[in-house]
Amino acid sequence: MQRYKILWADDEIEFLKPHILFLEKKGYDVTAVNSGADALEEAGNEHFDVVFLDEMMPGMTGLETLHQIKNIRPNLPVVMITKSEEEDVMEQAIGSKIADYLIKPVNPNQILMAVKKITDNKRLVSEKTNQNYQQEFRNISMAFMDDMNHEEWAEIYKKLTYWELEIESSDDSSMSEVLEMQKSDANNKFARFVIDNYEDWLNDPESDRPVLAHNLMKQKVFPVMENGKPTFMLLIDNLRWDQWSILEPLFSQYFKIDQRETFYSILPTTTAYARNAIFSGLMPLEMSKRYPHLWVGDESDEGKNNHEHEFLEEQLKRMRLDYKWSYHKIKQLNQGKQLAESIHNLMNNDLNVIVYNFVDLLSHARTEMEVIRELAPNESAYRSLTRSWFEHSPLFDIVQRLANKDVNVVVTTDHGTMRVKRPYKIIGDRNTNTNLRYKAGKNLSFNEGDVLVSRNPEDLHLPKQNVSTAYVFAVEDSFFAYPNNYNYYVKYYKDTFQHGGISMEEMICPFVSMVPK
Repeated sequence: MQRYKILWADDEIEFLKPHILFLEKKGYDVTAVNSGADALEEAGNEHFDVVFLDEMMPGMTGLETLHQIKNIRPNLPVVMITKSEEEDVMEQAIGSKIADYLIKPVNPNQILMAVKKITDNKRLVSEKTNQNYQQEFRNISMAFMDDMNHEEWAEIYKKLTYWELEIESSDDSSMSEVLEMQKSDANNKFARFVIDNYEDWLNDPESDRPVLAHNLMKQKVFPVMENGKPTFMLLIDNLRWDQWSILEPLFSQYFKIDQRETFYSILPTTTAYARNAIFSGLMPLEMSKRYPHLWVGDESDEGKNNHEHEFLEEQLKRMRLDYKWSYHKIKQLNQGKQLAESIHNLMNNDLNVIVYNFVDLLSHARTEMEVIRELAPNESAYRSLTRSWFEHSPLFDIVQRLANKDVNVVVTTDHGTMRVKRPYKIIGDRNTNTNLRYKAGKNLSFNEGDVLVSRNPEDLHLPKQNVSTAYVFAVEDSFFAYPNNYNYYVKYYKDTFQHGGISMEEMICPFVSMVPK
């Protein structure tokens, strides 16, 4: 076991001999000095894991010594020990990035706890995290044996995400492979659940169904607005629950979160279908019939989401909601900056919708650009890249500006993404769409099984190009690949983030509402 070295500076160090002996019996090596100058000299010559520093020393004070130590050893943890409870002293010490702050008299166990928090914190947290997940593993596995509903599946997904982030933040990744296998098992069973229930959700009013994308505005967004405050709806494309989870602490600095919920994206889990469904309040088949001049199908090369503004306008009219509202789609940095600068101009609106496309662009860039693949080689790095983008984006600037207003803020998405790994052979004609997680077309040839097939798209409220059009949806982590040039195709797309199919990551989406603190 590693022996940690402690430097302890106190002008009355001789009275602390019992504490030092206690630490040495616990396996720590302690160097004791009685002045700030001696502490500075020792810190410059030797490596220490922790410094205990008395604040009230003659000559060079504890705070002065702290500043000098941080100049030469900026990452060396320092615990300030003082008789003073003055707020100014505490604030100066905390501002100098101390590791802990103890008030005299201190007992040996307080000192030991402070050391362990610094030297053994990660190890102890990792051990406890793995132990707790092992217990949760059994509970989750047992839940798979039950006939779970959509709410229970959402909770399972949240739990798996929670443990994924916990294990990721610990030093011991020994349970990560077990968790990955459990997530895979969960997605297998979730796919069966969706295949068995999705059609009923759309067609049986009595079914136990989740809030779906086309009901999101009616059931989630509009009720938030009932308090009469201006509401800002931030729709971040492709935002998964795990990505929201790492962004949440940034929002929590400024906002009190009222709702932290989920809804289910519709199929296909793509921007063209799911986001249009959100803003129109309709399923794709109804959109294509009621608004043929706005709906753009898979067979067209035209942009599929150029009419979200009009779809939202029509939904508000149908619901007879006389809101003053605005719609903004941010695709470029300058657009975001301009919107941030003019946010005050939107305060007279009842509803302001801001669609931010960066996460979608990130997933596509990761597929197409080798440098992005290297920056985000796995799920953890992909999340980290998302957070780094957000912290330096105009969207975070917008969020911070809204924190100073009396507003409601809603954060949501249209669908998530799945990291695909297993190719699934399929053959289609040249009019078949290019998406890797679902196919729509005629004369599709594939081995049935482990996919959702709809030969009557109307049952899923989906439009069809001709009478023989069928839809096929990939499940779990599979992606569709054509037999011609198969090996190149598989190598290029394997391990990329795609959407359109059936997985917890794609379908179970965050919906969060908050107000400024």
